[in-house]
Amino acid sequence: MEIQTNAKLMQERITLLQKARGAIKLLAVSKARAIGAYDRALAVTIVKLKNGVEMEMDGVKVLNPQTTIVEKIARGICFIEKINMEEADALYKAEISNMEAIKSELNGLQSLNRYIKDQI
Repeated sequence: MEIQTNAKLMQERITLLQKARGAIKLLAVSKARAIGAYDRALAVTIVKLKNGVEMEMDGVKVLNPQTTIVEKIARGICFIEKINMEEADALYKAEISNMEAIKSELNGLQSLNRYIKDQI
């Protein structure tokens, strides 16, 4: 492999890392908002259940549940927010893994570059 080809590949990985840094910031904000939305929905649902507001879960009416199961029922009612939160977390973690893979490729190319220079 020539030095120029290797340098081009290294530059491509650097560009990918720069783009990934921008993406990770957006995903971090998305993750934070999803966590906040879930926490808020859960809290509102718990308050409603404790205040005697009739709610519905999968077509079943819920009214004045036992105190010991209020939080479990509220979690079930807020399942969409929980799914969104978990999805945001998974996307954030996937982007971090992607960045680590790109960094590993770049390190390999840098090692190859040193080897090529030593051969000249």
